[in-house]
Amino acid sequence: IMMKFIKKLFISTITTIISFIIIVFVIVGLAAISFSDSGSEISEIQNNSILKINLNSSITDRGSSNDIDISNIINQSQQNLGLNEILSSIEKAKNDDRIKGIYLNIENPNASIATIEEIRNKLQEFKDSTDKFIVSYSEIYSQSAYLISSVAHQIYMHPEGILELKGLAYQGMFFKNALEKLDVEAQIIRHGKFKSAVEPFMLDKMSESNRVQTRGFLTSIWKDIKDEITEDRPLDVQEVNLIAENFLIQKANDAVKYKLIDKLMYKDELIDSLKSKLNITDSQDLNVVSLGNYKNAKLEGKKYSKNKIAVIYATGEISGGEGDNQSIGSEGLSKAIRKARNDDKIKAIVLRVNSPGGSALASETILREMALAKKEKTTVVSMGDVAASGGYYIACQADTIVANPTTITGSIGVFGVLFNAQNMMNNTLGINVDTVKTNSFADLGTPFRPLTTVERNIIQNSVENIYDTFISRVADGRNMTKNQVDEIGQGRVWSGRDALELGLVDVLGGLEKSIELAAEMAKLDDYRIVNLPKEKDPFQEILDEVMNGQIRNSILKKELGQFYPQFKEIQELRKMDDIQMRMPVHYQIK
Repeated sequence: IMMKFIKKLFISTITTIISFIIIVFVIVGLAAISFSDSGSEISEIQNNSILKINLNSSITDRGSSNDIDISNIINQSQQNLGLNEILSSIEKAKNDDRIKGIYLNIENPNASIATIEEIRNKLQEFKDSTDKFIVSYSEIYSQSAYLISSVAHQIYMHPEGILELKGLAYQGMFFKNALEKLDVEAQIIRHGKFKSAVEPFMLDKMSESNRVQTRGFLTSIWKDIKDEITEDRPLDVQEVNLIAENFLIQKANDAVKYKLIDKLMYKDELIDSLKSKLNITDSQDLNVVSLGNYKNAKLEGKKYSKNKIAVIYATGEISGGEGDNQSIGSEGLSKAIRKARNDDKIKAIVLRVNSPGGSALASETILREMALAKKEKTTVVSMGDVAASGGYYIACQADTIVANPTTITGSIGVFGVLFNAQNMMNNTLGINVDTVKTNSFADLGTPFRPLTTVERNIIQNSVENIYDTFISRVADGRNMTKNQVDEIGQGRVWSGRDALELGLVDVLGGLEKSIELAAEMAKLDDYRIVNLPKEKDPFQEILDEVMNGQIRNSILKKELGQFYPQFKEIQELRKMDDIQMRMPVHYQIK
């Protein structure tokens, strides 16, 4: 029997190893195909060309020089573009005599509103500072696609096309009744009447305070959208709101009638129009270069500078460890900040934060490094789509904080949640858990029994202490009193524009504005950008993705589609092994 067991174990082990090797070879093979087909080589840009921007792939804050992206292969999508690459490409096109204009072909950009706003602002700068054209054409304009496209000199749409302009909405999922059916109790400890990260587990709908804060920042963001559309279209804010309120765009002709679109046309008519702008004959082909190819094109005459500004990217949930390109690890990010602090050639640091927060302990570790860096270098924080709770914590003591008007920030609050699954184990599964311990609190936090009053008080005291530290850190960084911070804290979420009025941020703007401010503050006339943390070797990155389950998550993302964010929230909840500084939810604003 023992020999049979050993034999089966040996065969199973060998099979597992062989399977793993095969998987690795398949991944590498697919990656090689992706690399060869990526079109990322530096292509020759012809004279009289048009830069085409479609934004179909996912937009991250930082682009990668690694063309081997397994998640893109799994999801059969194009290589992700970095916001930094998109902005620099538009800047480059502005000064590139070979590029005569920009063609926007955007249906449903894969980005949040603050990112879209940064791209639109860059296109506005292109439009205002050159005599080059911007033309937009699409069969479908989602609301976010139209927001970007509204900057164009001419906006065209297919005669049977669709345009969406309906306002903003947020929908949250609540799990209280589901937990009750499972006989699971959510034990909630929090500070902050607006700290609604735990509401899905204790309520079956939004609390009134949560509804107030959500309506508040939605209204602020919607105002910015209306203002930007009317900046370039022959409409006023009231007319845009009327169109949305009454859902007046129900067919393509309506979009022309209400001056959102200049003309309806087919693709062949668009091509003729573009040829006319370039003064080429019907028999000649258009020279169109994609954003993915153009990002690697070179322009002559750029001077080399020994002065550097480090842009350090902090993206995702905050936890301990090294982190990766989708999450913030306190060790990895602290190492990057320390590297920038100790490099004499780096004169300023821009911390680009795109995070809903996470571990309180990890956030404090990162803030410590930022405080040390501030003593030696100019420090500027650039807030992306979201810089809330722990994301705001790591930003609060920088010399200057820059946010987009539509950034979601604030959420200065703390919470803890522990699940008691004792009734589910006993009543549903028929499982009893018995415990032996040497001391009274040895099993504190176990999911197999409820918290005692004493234990709940211990955790509540910890939450209160961390909240007090939170508002103290913010008060020190923002030159406010603790009471002033507490009044605008309590876990409440704000838009970037509202945060400016409250003193939580200093300047409205995006990543480029933050870099310009850092250069000005550091008194740099010339400089170059270095991006940190340093990118991993591409094959090491593949191995890490295999080991960290990112490939599995990519598959799940493809299969779950619009329900993946809810799955991700539950998945992240399992990682909350300490007190959290975390934004209420992953806001999906549509």
